[in-house]
Amino acid sequence: MSSIISVVTNIDNIDNLNIVNFEFYGMQLSMMSLDLNENIKVGAKVKLGVNPTHIAIAKDFSGVVSYSNQLKSTIKSIQNGKLLSSIKLSINDEVEIESIITVNSSIKMDLKIGDEVTAFIKASELSILEVIDD
Repeated sequence: MSSIISVVTNIDNIDNLNIVNFEFYGMQLSMMSLDLNENIKVGAKVKLGVNPTHIAIAKDFSGVVSYSNQLKSTIKSIQNGKLLSSIKLSINDEVEIESIITVNSSIKMDLKIGDEVTAFIKASELSILEVIDD
């Protein structure tokens, strides 16, 4: 599981559906959730989690997509297995996340260490792992 420390900036809800916004190194992240812990409030520092298989990668991306979370990243390492590739991404040289994609996609995209890419995470794939007390 890849994790990201961020701060809750806004919570919108209707019935049980919540859209929670976060600030992460000047970038805005969004999460969709059906239930929220009562400790999740604006200003709370939280650890977000996402499964590496739910992080898509785009190289030389331009355009508009429906992914709420788009993180500019740099490829730090690539491990190709027989079927899957583990791509370690660095965000602002401080946070590392992992994306697992097929080897075919990695080869087709001609991914290399040092490449600038955009990591995409759907709002429905982001979750709050814990509230961090300072």
